Amino acid sequence: MFFWPLIAASELVAAQASGFARIMTAAAYPSSVPSDEAPWSTTNHVRLDLPTMRLRDFSSGGDGTATLVCAPFALHEANVADFAPGHSLVETLLHGGCHHLLVTDWRSATKDMRLLSLDNYLADLNVAIDEIGAPVDLVGLCQGGVMALIYAARFPNKVRKLVLAGAPIDTDAGSSLFSATARALPLSALDEVANLGDGRMLGRRVLDVLRPTLIGTEGLQALQLQGDEAEAESLMERFSAWYDRTVNLPGVYYHQLLLWLFKENRLVEGNFPALGREIDLADVRHPLFLLAARDDEFVAPQQLLNAARLVSSEVVEEMTEPCSHLALFMGHAVLNDAWRRIARWLRQDGAA
Repeated sequence: MFFWPLIAASELVAAQASGFARIMTAAAYPSSVPSDEAPWSTTNHVRLDLPTMRLRDFSSGGDGTATLVCAPFALHEANVADFAPGHSLVETLLHGGCHHLLVTDWRSATKDMRLLSLDNYLADLNVAIDEIGAPVDLVGLCQGGVMALIYAARFPNKVRKLVLAGAPIDTDAGSSLFSATARALPLSALDEVANLGDGRMLGRRVLDVLRPTLIGTEGLQALQLQGDEAEAESLMERFSAWYDRTVNLPGVYYHQLLLWLFKENRLVEGNFPALGREIDLADVRHPLFLLAARDDEFVAPQQLLNAARLVSSEVVEEMTEPCSHLALFMGHAVLNDAWRRIARWLRQDGAA
């Protein structure tokens, strides 16, 4: 999901016809900022309302270590972590005993948010964790995993355990079409796409460009559907509605991540800037669980699994599931296998 604006920029560079440009520059285009709240499957309330996010509290009791899911801030909304009954990471973690559970619900970028940087998002994440009460168990999904790892290195005493799922950490590792595209793509092309959106990556416009190549079987692959035909049809309709709801990203924030993460691979080099310091992953000594997707379209498994050699953690667990990228977060089989194991792992040694 995080990579789709990058693909759109690549299409802009390669386009010989004006179809792409017409889509991206349509003056009367919808803003893609949803007018209503995204539907969540599990009962929750907004614990904290911050400029970049709503902190959603799903807790069902318990005063022990809180688990905070750092959701992706990408093309789609954070309810990827709580899609539907039987396809909800939130539901799986709650049933697995993580009763003190919260999720970062990132806001779609409005025009006045266009200059927000990665530091703005890390600062609000820090405020959220202070509100919850440190240390927390931090679970990062895709781009949210990158943010979670950076946060754990920047504030090591505020994190107890760390879970990363489908997160691109060492972007020079493995074989990924998208890391190769990022290295080859001029930043000026990405900035041009952002300029067309008043300084933002407009999710709706990107989605319309990519829909012809992405729409098809991704819902079936992501949900790993089981059960009767009527239930599968209902879930696919829900997936289509979720897929059509997009968010906007600040151009500055996306530019920084593309440059520092993909072009310069700074997490590996040890000079990724975050809130006034350069991040050194050797400062990460937390128990670490890495969950990769064997058939991930966006993140080569080794791009995540190489994190194990970059940190100083004495306890590192690894799993690779035979699934696609989205299935890591909403697939029925992955939730009932890998994430149940992760919930047990989080509960060990005094977890909630």
